[in-house]
Amino acid sequence: MDYIIDGIFIKYKLFLLVLVRVSGIFVLTPFFSSQNIPNTLKIGFSFILSVLISDILDVSKINFSETSYFVLVIKELMVGLIIGFICYAFFTSFYVLGQIVDMEIGFGMVNVIDPQNRVQVPIMGNFYYILAFLIFLTMDGHHQIIKALVESYKYIPIGRFKFNQELPNQLINILSTTFKIGFRLSSPVVVAMLLSDILLGILTRVMPQMNVFVVGIPLKILIGLLIICITIPLFSKSSSNVFKEMVNEIYIFFKSFGKGWFKWDTE
Repeated sequence: MDYIIDGIFIKYKLFLLVLVRVSGIFVLTPFFSSQNIPNTLKIGFSFILSVLISDILDVSKINFSETSYFVLVIKELMVGLIIGFICYAFFTSFYVLGQIVDMEIGFGMVNVIDPQNRVQVPIMGNFYYILAFLIFLTMDGHHQIIKALVESYKYIPIGRFKFNQELPNQLINILSTTFKIGFRLSSPVVVAMLLSDILLGILTRVMPQMNVFVVGIPLKILIGLLIICITIPLFSKSSSNVFKEMVNEIYIFFKSFGKGWFKWDTE
């Protein structure tokens, strides 16, 4: 315990900067920013993780007098927030998926409260989000995020983050990818609903006396739920690919700034 406290006082400037970057991730990353997790636990985990990272970083080449310490804090916070935003954007694709499915099968007016973010979300979006969240945990995705955080210091050393044109372009591409993923995952339900609409249109022409609204609404709900049940195994594989793409985008963000000179203290 004394060793940890002494290390914090010796590298207190570095420790505070590491804590800021770690805290930035805990603000936006879905798993770590969940409101179901007590703030005390978040602060404690951020503190312990910052102590461990500070202990293995070599700060011999850092000159804190080169720039304002406040500027360094802002830069480190931006790095953490961008990593968290990338994770949040990819998780949002499941809400996009749920919104499209709800509109197609007739649940567009139904919303539920997301217990993690405490906001109203589509009912099927909440279902897909929770299912994807469980798949994310089974893949040890939260460990991948922590690993990416630690390795971020290899690519973006403390104080070396610089805003350039590549960053907004990448963030815009990530947002567009989010919508593409949502549309791609919803394609089975969309196609099934299109075929059901064509079928109902044919039946209306063949039997004009049939009330298409009375028959069509429950039929579309039944077909939609059936397609959702059938495509769950496919969703499991697709969501795994989404999370791999998410981690890949995080490392693309790191590498867009070039490999840093920061060394690891392995002694």
